[in-house]
Amino acid sequence: MEKFSELLKLDSNQLKDKINTLRKESLNLRFQKSSGQLEKTARISSVRKQIARIKTALSDIEKRKTK
Repeated sequence: MEKFSELLKLDSNQLKDKINTLRKESLNLRFQKSSGQLEKTARISSVRKQIARIKTALSDIEKRKTK
């Protein structure tokens, strides 16, 4: 898990790539949960929070570009 300040140092393409990989991971975790194979259920909420954090960083970067 990265801090918000570390995310702001990345460019938007890198952040979008991170979102895509986290979405894939989220999908896999949901499948594992439904089949009863998931042991660490807290990982689902952790991934969701990471995605939200990255989206916030992306919007912050876009706002800085427009100013």
